[in-house]
Amino acid sequence: MHITRCKRYFFCIALALFPLAASSQEKSQYQYWLELAAAEVAFVDRSAEIGRARAFLEFLGKGSVVFRTGGPLDALQLYSSEEFQSSANEISWKAHYIDVSRAGDLGLSAGPLTIFNAEGVADRNAFGHLISVWRKNAGRWELMADLAVPIPGFLSLDVEPSFEDTLPVLAEAAHPVMAMAETNTLQSLIETDNLFGRAINFRGGQRALLRYGLDNTRVYLPGMAPAVGVESASLVYGAFLDDKLLTTNPVSLNYVGGYLSESKEMGYTYGTMATTDSTADSGFRTNYLRMWRFTPANEWKIAVEVLNPN
Repeated sequence: MHITRCKRYFFCIALALFPLAASSQEKSQYQYWLELAAAEVAFVDRSAEIGRARAFLEFLGKGSVVFRTGGPLDALQLYSSEEFQSSANEISWKAHYIDVSRAGDLGLSAGPLTIFNAEGVADRNAFGHLISVWRKNAGRWELMADLAVPIPGFLSLDVEPSFEDTLPVLAEAAHPVMAMAETNTLQSLIETDNLFGRAINFRGGQRALLRYGLDNTRVYLPGMAPAVGVESASLVYGAFLDDKLLTTNPVSLNYVGGYLSESKEMGYTYGTMATTDSTADSGFRTNYLRMWRFTPANEWKIAVEVLNPN
């Protein structure tokens, strides 16, 4: 086994043997976190062993999506096509952040990505961040959505995720008993998703994210490092969106799909946002992938926001 891979497996084993000093509930949450971290490592390693297309087909779940120009597509159908399998560049990535629902059935991983040049020319490799959404099905983690965000420069894969980075987000999430309220449904999450789109038009991107983002929200945008914390995240979000969107040319949000955790305090939505002139050269259109947390204030707030214009 490759030395780097051995180190990563030993790292996961060590974490499992020496859990953080936390309450029993946090220890249970930590075990869910470790499970997803191990699934992410297995996915990366499998991609290196058998290639990107075959590895994705092993890990993709039914109903999974991949984002391309024009919006999300059926991932299983795309990765199964002969055209994609013969033309897809190989990639390598590694998580630097992982979050999991309290039920341990829904999670997110994010980290640096390298897209290798097809001719093997290292100077032509592309880089970015890969944000993935996972769901557990019959005890197995399956990939349900991922969205790559490019950056114009090198990103090192020398990173490791830490449960300590997830704890502040967990502290902002509602207690499971509160989240299980009958009024807290996937439909209420979809309605909030649409409200956020309208808030961008009314308030601008910066103020909209200040209103709908967690204190520890994360934002991934093209050409930028991840912004963590609502103050810095809203600043870069506003800088990215507000010079593209005018009050005379509002953005329209098109929700395509989403999912609510069994514990109902975590959910995700995805779709597209576009200005009315998105077919023109001056128009704006972007895919979005959004992870949400239900808070003690009985409202949905954005935990992770990802945009990739197309």
